[in-house]
Amino acid sequence: MELSFFEIMKHAGLMGHLVMIVLLIFSVLSWSIVIMKFLSFRKARVASLDFLDAFWDSKTLHDAYEAAREFPLSPEATVFVAGYNELKKISAARTSGQAQATLEMQLATMDNLKRAVRKAQLLESDRLTNSIPFLATTGSATPFIGLFGTVWGIMTSFQSIGERGSASLAVVAPGISEALIATAAGLAAAIPAVIFYNYFSNRVAEFDSNVESFSTDFINLIERDILART
Repeated sequence: MELSFFEIMKHAGLMGHLVMIVLLIFSVLSWSIVIMKFLSFRKARVASLDFLDAFWDSKTLHDAYEAAREFPLSPEATVFVAGYNELKKISAARTSGQAQATLEMQLATMDNLKRAVRKAQLLESDRLTNSIPFLATTGSATPFIGLFGTVWGIMTSFQSIGERGSASLAVVAPGISEALIATAAGLAAAIPAVIFYNYFSNRVAEFDSNVESFSTDFINLIERDILART
């Protein structure tokens, strides 16, 4: 009796088909996320490198702002735009107040800037992390789904033995094969998901570190400018 994959699935029961369909859905979605994240991370990295070159070559913050608007995929550019917009709000409020800002007042406004920058950092981190937790879910859930299919296949084999009163290979092979395929399918969906989850988590941590470093340099630049004007 030929026990090819398609032959086994052809004779599998409803539960076996459901298990394989669920595992297939998990696998397709996981690989879609992997491809999407590979492309988005590569674009973000290229945009960040280009923005940082433009930022440090800019002579004024306004020039840097105009450059940042050209790189919406760069986390550093997004954080800078948020900080620059907050600076504009602070400057507008100070102008409307018609009061000469003291050094203490100017440094106090830095708290607003830091909060705006920190909020932008968190939003960018959430954007980069989006969909990645599904890979962890796949890595943890699919082995158990496959195990369920394995148990069900073994139960089917024992049921066949009881009905036919024989434990020959022809009786037990279809159920055992179905069980082993479910196990293999669960692992095939889980292993890549776990690998890429760890890989993308490290990439997100790298992006977060770079954004944090840029934010620190940006805030230090503003503080030095305030001190230089007093």
